[in-house]
Amino acid sequence: MRTFSLIIPCYNEVSNFQKGVLDKIGNYVRDDDRFIEVLIVDDGSIDESREVVEKKYLRQFPKFRLVACPHRGKAPTVISGIQEAKGDFVFFTDADLATPIEEVEKLISAQEATHAPLIIGSRGAVRPDAPFTRKIMALGMITIRTLIVGLRGIKDTQCGFKLFDRKSALHVIDKLVVFKRKTVGSQASVSAIFDLEFLFIASKMKYKVIEVPVFWRHVETRRVSFFKDVYESLTDMARLKWYEMKGRYKLKA
Repeated sequence: MRTFSLIIPCYNEVSNFQKGVLDKIGNYVRDDDRFIEVLIVDDGSIDESREVVEKKYLRQFPKFRLVACPHRGKAPTVISGIQEAKGDFVFFTDADLATPIEEVEKLISAQEATHAPLIIGSRGAVRPDAPFTRKIMALGMITIRTLIVGLRGIKDTQCGFKLFDRKSALHVIDKLVVFKRKTVGSQASVSAIFDLEFLFIASKMKYKVIEVPVFWRHVETRRVSFFKDVYESLTDMARLKWYEMKGRYKLKA
């Protein structure tokens, strides 16, 4: 039987915990032998996130495990989870559960049908309940990403709902160039570059990537800043293209 590790990157998520997201996840995997662990990977939260997990959820759900990291941003948090995971596959979802946990069955079914090592959830380009600025950002970034980076055929690189063969994911992570040069400051980075560079490298290494439509609803967050995030993402895309032109990517599978 294939085994799955569920990874939840976490930074100041007490408000989401109070909404019961961890209860939903814990109850979903409790009696499912496919899911051998849930890694709550904390990115140096400065609220009570770690304490809530330790005092309540580790006791309530035996499959839960807390991985405490210094504050470096979402991407290093996800990478730490992949490195710590023990399952054959790693599945990660955002802590707000904008995509319900039950949607993972769509990703698992797609992997079983195609045997692709990388299955990514897709919100599509319309996103009807998202604010206007988020819609403009999504549509604009898809267009610019296609022109600068490529990845034709992939509509949504940024959906925080993905399923990877763990060995393949580690192989791709080892080839990162832009992200390894980035220094994340005191604020969590929401730049597109990790997901984008990851999928760019995977496609160049001929890993099959399958995109699966999933249900998604907008959850408001203060971590998204329109102008800052657009600037950072455009800068990172330019770096990625520059490094590709300079032959910095050594992408033998």
